Amino acid sequence: MAKTYYDKDADLSLIQSKKVAIIGYGSQGHAHALNLKDSGVQVKVGLAPTSKSIAKAQKAGLEVGTVADVTKWADVVMVLVPDQTAAKLYAEEIGPNLADGKLLMFAHGFNIHYKTIVPSKGIDVGMAAPKAPGHRVREIFPEGGGVPGLIAVEQDATGKAHALCLSYLKGIGCTRAGVLETTFKDETETDLFGEQAVLCGGVSALIKAGFDTLVEAGYQPENAYFECLHELKLIVDLIYRGGLSYMRYSISDTAEWGDYVSGPRVINAESRKAMKEILTEIQNGAFAKRFLADQNSGRKEFTAFREAESKIPVEIVGKQLRAQMPFLDPITVEESKKNV
Repeated sequence: MAKTYYDKDADLSLIQSKKVAIIGYGSQGHAHALNLKDSGVQVKVGLAPTSKSIAKAQKAGLEVGTVADVTKWADVVMVLVPDQTAAKLYAEEIGPNLADGKLLMFAHGFNIHYKTIVPSKGIDVGMAAPKAPGHRVREIFPEGGGVPGLIAVEQDATGKAHALCLSYLKGIGCTRAGVLETTFKDETETDLFGEQAVLCGGVSALIKAGFDTLVEAGYQPENAYFECLHELKLIVDLIYRGGLSYMRYSISDTAEWGDYVSGPRVINAESRKAMKEILTEIQNGAFAKRFLADQNSGRKEFTAFREAESKIPVEIVGKQLRAQMPFLDPITVEESKKNV
């Protein structure tokens, strides 16, 4: 069993006594900065001078400076920028301004594990990783809630890194729900695998395959959408609350029987073999190498994937149906981009 920490195990005063720089103000960045501020921590946000997020952060009552300046100022530096941009930013603006004894933090272990960032030996390197999107981290914090999190220490130059990382996690609310002890290696590899094989890649492929199967068999696209995508939330909510057993308890006997006899035909030996291959590519660095090569050469493959997926039938039908259901609070990518 992994060791789990809660509010009683963390000393909030440790992070309250430090100056904290949050590098980036996206999904996770805004949540960390605002939660820490509400917890009585002195926070500054580090952004590029041309960033559109400067006004947004300042409007929220946060002080903003350049990445280099806030790094010099801070005792604790949390890097919350995309994986593909972190290494360059670290080399140019963060690393040269990190004095010995400071704590460098991440919410995902990608760059440390794959060694695109190699910190100097005199600093602490730790992780505070909420297991939820940033908007959720922020959304429930003022209500007294929190999301689970992970803690890891890669480098402990001062001997105080673990306690300070745990204090940070208390400051953003994660110890309210529970913080699990892990390593940078394990967090990186399990996170990437979960995203690719189950949460994003696996689920997306399953939705598309189910939708296409029904439509190709002559059923209405709208009906296929409701059956293979819309209702997924209802099932996931049941699993989220009570696991697979509660989901099965809540559905009909017919659906439960279908679960047992048909599920293994879809996710079968070949599927499990593919999952093992995906995990191997994550473990040996092949996935990271391919991802970074594309990102650093114009994102051609990434952009092509994104463009093609935006035009698939289930997306077109879904967009039309969601527009007729305002109670869902539907959102489009185009609308989201306007709000950035």
